[in-house]
Amino acid sequence: RRAHQQPRRSQGAGGLLAAQCERGLFQEVFPAPSAEEQLPGLLEPGRPPLTAYCGFDPTADSLHVGHLLVVMALLHFQRAGHNVIAMVGGATALLGDPSGRERAREPQSAYRVRAQARGLRAGLERLFQNHRELFWAAGGGRLGQAALLDNASWLGRQPLLDFLGGAGGRLRMGTLLSRESCQARLRSPEGMSLAEFLYPALQAYDFLHLHLHHGCRIQVGGADQMGNIMTGYDLVTRMTGTDVFGITVPLITSTTGDKLGKTAGNAVWLNRDKTSPFELYQFFVRQQDNVVKKYLKLFTFLPLEEIDHIMEMHAKEPEKWGPQKRLAAEVTKLVHGREGLESAKR
Repeated sequence: RRAHQQPRRSQGAGGLLAAQCERGLFQEVFPAPSAEEQLPGLLEPGRPPLTAYCGFDPTADSLHVGHLLVVMALLHFQRAGHNVIAMVGGATALLGDPSGRERAREPQSAYRVRAQARGLRAGLERLFQNHRELFWAAGGGRLGQAALLDNASWLGRQPLLDFLGGAGGRLRMGTLLSRESCQARLRSPEGMSLAEFLYPALQAYDFLHLHLHHGCRIQVGGADQMGNIMTGYDLVTRMTGTDVFGITVPLITSTTGDKLGKTAGNAVWLNRDKTSPFELYQFFVRQQDNVVKKYLKLFTFLPLEEIDHIMEMHAKEPEKWGPQKRLAAEVTKLVHGREGLESAKR
């Protein structure tokens, strides 16, 4: 079931799960029955912090706007006092995620992937730092810890036979073959390579490793990652017996319905050398009225009451483009800091 169809309100300060379902940021929770039953309580204010992670494969040397919502999800976990891990996929990027793709990714050299991983880590560090310095008021309570890891540090040292004899023995072929992304690729003229087929197994192993070594119980990903998240859930629960959970965020699409990203050729980068702060600001200023309220909920930390007020003022003075300007300012400040916002406005 979709998480936002039945948001469960926690007691206390509204509860992270209910609040983000109301904003539209948390789209689906998995596995639905136990997540709806257990997660609100586990995420309750005052409970011990949980750890959530999201993976970012370095298929380019910069994050783009399509990545921003999963980063926002991690930041909301942090703001609620939970710990987060942003994991760069320095190992998995060598295989290429088949999710939502009609053909295999172009293979990349290990040297290039390492260079791109450095770029991704730098971008993630900037976002966490800008959030901490510009969006988290002193005295606002405990800000959860943020860690940056690279799965090359454990997958790169994992012997093949150990992996196959351990995690590989617990993953079921029928389940892997039944995934929608696998089925679509198997039916395609190009087919699917063994490397791509094993990608969900390696992502599942990441979840297992982070659970065992960092106590991670939640994996966050885009809506197209649900199949990989389900495989991770299967592996962790089979090998540890612990309840773990997946949360997806919506995919941001262009006006033509294409997923925003590098492959579609419509990427809006979060690195100022690839997309200037001005161009990023302009991307959000140009958003139409029919999506701007949704984007204010997704891409900013503004309270919902304030967003409602901004939209009421907009109805009276639509020529001022108030919501679009506020949206563009908030995102540009998070991505490029105060100086980046000032340069975009200039």
